[in-house]
Formats: sequence, C-alpha cells, structure tokens
Amino acid sequence: MNKKALIFGVTGQDGAYLSKFLLKKKYDVFGVKRRSSSLNTQRVDDIYIDPHRKTKFKMIYGDLTDSLSILKIINYVKPDEIYNLGAQSHVKVSFEVPEYTANVDALGTLRILDAIKSLKMEKKIKFYQAGTSEMFGATKPPQNEKSIFYPRSPYAAAKLYAHWITVNYREAYNIFACNGILFNHESPLRGETFVTKKIISALCRIKQNANEILYLGNIYAKRDWGHALDYVKAMWLMLQQKKPDDYVVATGKQISVKKFIELVCKELQIQIKWKGKGLNEIGYWKKKPIIKIDPKYFRPTEVDSLLGSSKKAKRILKWTPKYNIQKLVKEMIDYELSK
Repeated sequence: MNKKALIFGVTGQDGAYLSKFLLKKKYDVFGVKRRSSSLNTQRVDDIYIDPHRKTKFKMIYGDLTDSLSILKIINYVKPDEIYNLGAQSHVKVSFEVPEYTANVDALGTLRILDAIKSLKMEKKIKFYQAGTSEMFGATKPPQNEKSIFYPRSPYAAAKLYAHWITVNYREAYNIFACNGILFNHESPLRGETFVTKKIISALCRIKQNANEILYLGNIYAKRDWGHALDYVKAMWLMLQQKKPDDYVVATGKQISVKKFIELVCKELQIQIKWKGKGLNEIGYWKKKPIIKIDPKYFRPTEVDSLLGSSKKAKRILKWTPKYNIQKLVKEMIDYELSK
C-alpha cells in the first residue's frame, strides 16, 4: 500500500513542489483547494489529470475556514501525512485583512489538529505545520529554534498562534506534529505579488523594451532567500523522524532587497545606477528611471533583518540546500523569459 499524503494549499508554490516530490516517492497525493470562480490550478496542471481516470494525484475542494469540510476530508482520505501549507501568506495584505488572515492561518491549523484528535487518528497521522521566519520579526539575527519570537504583522502573529497550538496538541494529545520555521523561499512558481517575483517580472519586461517603472518599498530589508524545491524536502524529512520536533529551515546567507535587484540586473545585463536617498532613491538604466520607491509598499511595522541558522536541521534531518541565490535568480529569470 502506498502512503497517502493530504496537502492543504496544494495550488500554491510549495504545494505544487511538494506534490511532485511526494509523487516521485510513490505517495498517493490528495490536494485540498478552495472553491472559486477561477480554477487556479496552473502550478499543478502537469500532474492534475481528468478525475475520471485512475491517478496518484487527486484534488478535493475544501476550506481552512470550514471545520466540517476539514473533518470530512481527513475522514475520507485517512492520510498517513498531512501538510498544512494553506494560508493567506502575503505580509502586507495581512494588515488589510487581519481577521481573515487569523481565521485561515491561525484557526485553520487548530481545525486540522482538532479534526485529527476528534477522529482519533493521533497514532496514524503525522502533521506538518508551515511556520515562517516572520514570527521572529524584530528579534536580532541569526535566528534559530531557541530565538525569541517577536511578530510584526497580523500574518506573523497568526502563524505564531499556529506554531504554539501545534506544540500544544503534540504535547497534550501525543500527535506527531512538527513545525517547519521556513525562511523566505522562492522559485519560478512564486506568486506575482511577492517581491522577488515582482522584481524579476518587471525587470525582464524592462529588458525587453517595456516602458515602465518598478515601484518598491523598503529595499534595505535583508532576507535569507532559498529555493522552494530544497525546502519541501525538509518538510518531508521532518515527518520521517522517530520523534516530532520543530526545525528552522534556511540557507544561513542573507542579502538586501537592493542587492537582490542588483543580482537580477547583472543576470539581465542591465547596468543599473542608483541616485538619491531614502524615498527619493531611484534606479536608472540608460539614463531612464526604472526603479522608484513608493511609501505605500512599506509595512506599518517593518522587519529589517531575517537570517536563519539550520544547524539542527542539518544535524538531525541531514538536510542541506542545493541552491544558492545566484542559481535561484537565474532559474527564475529563465522561466520568466521563456513565457
């Protein structure tokens, strides 16, 4: 019998990579997707086959805000592993829809854990909760499993609740439940509104003669950027251990948003020149402004520096990232130019 995996948030970047990873491991994969007027399955269309045919990948409609649907899905699939990757995951947007963010990101996790408990599947199911480096917020880097949490957004606060409720259900009900505290991870499948994808998409268009200006917020924020392909392997490894635990997953290397822009420009052979300071800083190419700062893209509370230490994951999970930032940037650019 093949193992069965249930993935909440299957149509997102991580859900798509994890599905393909698990299919290679001979899992039967069940992906949960929200019902909407648009299909939004483009990231998994290559593995999503007509449901009338026999396939190892199946899509189920469900919603993290609906406890009854979660209970029914888990009872129907009876999975060996559950991966909760579903979330309202945009930090800036979480300031605009804080209640919805909390409902999905915080209470959604509780609903899954309580369904496992209510169905008395504590001994069958292993659970993975997707945490985030944003939970560290204003904590001084480098950050590891013992660092103090200091969330600086409704998104981070909601994810922190999800983190601690996962720990609580692990200890209270003996559920095999793990938190992956993942630092920023990108890929060609990244959503258009996330800063790395936004930068690469705009600069690729500008390189191809588009007459536009890329507007950004805090370009001096520093992040630890990895590749989603590396990070989904770490998720799986956590659930293959004898004991459940929490792990930081990061590259241990950090650059600013401005440096990321410069790496993209170098790959695209755009000779960018910066002039001005603060809100008046402008990036020029061929004497034309191509990057400007817009205050509306600043967060009400900024997170200036995130840098992860994955010593524990390397020691126990034997996990190490294969991608460096240059390789990641090149892959994202190549994908963008091939569209």
